[in-house]
Amino acid sequence: MPGTLTSIGVLMIGLAYLLGSVPTAVLVCNSMGIADPRQQGSGNPGATNVLRIGNRTAAVLTLLGDIGKGMAALALAQLAGLTGSALGLCALSAVIGHLYPIQGISHGGKGVSTTFGVSLMLSPLLALCQILSWITLFALTRISSAASLGTALLTPLYAWWLLPQLLGILTLITLLLVARHARNIRNLINRKEPRL
Repeated sequence: MPGTLTSIGVLMIGLAYLLGSVPTAVLVCNSMGIADPRQQGSGNPGATNVLRIGNRTAAVLTLLGDIGKGMAALALAQLAGLTGSALGLCALSAVIGHLYPIQGISHGGKGVSTTFGVSLMLSPLLALCQILSWITLFALTRISSAASLGTALLTPLYAWWLLPQLLGILTLITLLLVARHARNIRNLINRKEPRL
C-alpha cells in the first residue's frame, strides 16, 4: 500500500469515520419520541434493539440509516477516485466509526448494517451473499445475533472468492464485529440470547 494513499485518500478515510459515527438509532428514536436505545433494552444503538424498545418503523429507519452511511462513505470515496486498498480502508474506517464513534466508544453499535452498506458498494454480489446468509441463519435460529455472527464469519470466505485483494481488510472487519458481539456470544453459549 505504500505510495498509494494520497492526501485525498487520508481525507476520505477520515470522512468515512465521521459518517460511520453518525448515531442513526439515537437520531431516529429522538425524532419519534422513543427512549434512547443506549439506555434501554440491550443498550445497543442498532435496529434490533430499536425494534424491541420502539416500533418497526423506527427499526427500519435505523437499519436503512446505518446501511446508508456505509454506502455514502464508499460512494464519496469512489467519487474522489479511490480504488483498491484505499477504498477498503474507507470501508474499515466507516465500520470503526459505527463501532467506536467520535461521541464515545461506549456509544457504538454492533456494525452489521454498516458493514452491509460498505459491502454493497464494494461488491453487490458480496452483499447478496451476506443478506442470503443472514436470512437463512435467522430462519434457522430466530436469533438476530446468531445470524449476524454467522454472516460475519462467512464474509472472509466470500471475500476470498469475490474480492481477494480486500481479504485482509474484510477479515479485520469480521474480527471487529465478532469482538463487538462478545456478550451475545456468551449469551448464546449459555442459551440466554433472546429470540425475535
